[in-house]
Amino acid sequence: MREYKVVVLGSGGVGKSALTVQFVTGSFIEKYDPTIEDFYRKEIEVDSSPSVLEILDTAGTEQFASMRDLYIKNGQGFILVYSLVNQQSFQDIKPMRDQIIRVKRYERVPMILVGNKVDLEGEREVSSGEGKALAQDWSCPFMETSAKNKTSVDELFAEIVRQMNYSSVPSRGDQCCSCVLL
Repeated sequence: MREYKVVVLGSGGVGKSALTVQFVTGSFIEKYDPTIEDFYRKEIEVDSSPSVLEILDTAGTEQFASMRDLYIKNGQGFILVYSLVNQQSFQDIKPMRDQIIRVKRYERVPMILVGNKVDLEGEREVSSGEGKALAQDWSCPFMETSAKNKTSVDELFAEIVRQMNYSSVPSRGDQCCSCVLL
């Protein structure tokens, strides 16, 4: 059974913990309690292949931003979450992606861009088109989710496994964080 290290990143209050807890336990966290770092494990089957996900739910506050390099260094796949009812959280996600590329020293890192809180459609500040365009720029999948309603939550974690499987072997001549081809 393959194990995958997934890191969930995004600003504070975008629903990183809510998505992760909804996926792992099937329940929704109603109150906001800022995370420093939480670690979860869950066995899943993706495309008939059993896997274990080790999910690191990270702090969204700048106070703990210095810990991000270590999370990124150890992660294999990244879920970048913004709240679609908060334009600033969408802007905040861009430097996080840049940091992943810088730390990994590799452009094609398995990641998914996620607009969370689709259940609050009436309060939307970030259009689906904006999310899709950014994901296209980054050459990564884009999804909109709701931790509250469990919309696309299981699909999100299955897709990050697919991304990690798909990009686990660099193309000839490419460089990644663990190999340098001379």
